[in-house]
Amino acid sequence: MKQTYPLFEKVKSDHAVNAYISQQNESMVALHYTEHSYAHVHIVAMRTRYILETLEYDPHLVDLALTAAWLHDIGNIVNRSDHSQSGALMAFQILHDMNVPAEDIAQIICAIGNHDEGNGVPVSVIAAALIIADKSDVRRSRVQESDEHQFDIHDRVNFSAVKSKLKINQNRDAIKLKLKIDTRYGEIGEYFEIFMDRMLLCKRAANFLKMDFHLIINEQTLL
Repeated sequence: MKQTYPLFEKVKSDHAVNAYISQQNESMVALHYTEHSYAHVHIVAMRTRYILETLEYDPHLVDLALTAAWLHDIGNIVNRSDHSQSGALMAFQILHDMNVPAEDIAQIICAIGNHDEGNGVPVSVIAAALIIADKSDVRRSRVQESDEHQFDIHDRVNFSAVKSKLKINQNRDAIKLKLKIDTRYGEIGEYFEIFMDRMLLCKRAANFLKMDFHLIINEQTLL
């Protein structure tokens, strides 16, 4: 029987949450940022679920983690700067209005407030899984700029990523992010230029979960 996650499903269907997710990505389009809408939050949620289910964490904790994943970027609607902290405050109000227990809200907003590489830290299991799931979402379809001549480095790196897979090994002591990059659109060096801090945060997050983190690009292990 497939595990169900009631809080996650309730949050996913909430009108206000959907309005915030839609509007925050409109802000990302205006800022010429990559996609942060439903495709992104869905991938982040499913990767969070994959990590924690594979590591056999309690279903209630997984439910809270999925909720954090779905809400993690709503702070972009306020401002891209410090969006993890403003998003945590927004999530607090949403969940408080849903009568979610304070103990559960605390875990969710703690993870949201710590997911960004600027000042985030894997302070909990939920935060660690969210960090890895979020920072591993590199793909061509995240590019929202239609004119290739207007691509910035983030667009080039994401557009060059034609395949992305996150995989935990059989012993559950290592997690690998495998990327296939088309170097006609972006160089591997550019990936490291903008994503090194994110990958190092993933490494710390994996260590919190008692795993190693490996980055493999075009069949070469680079981290």
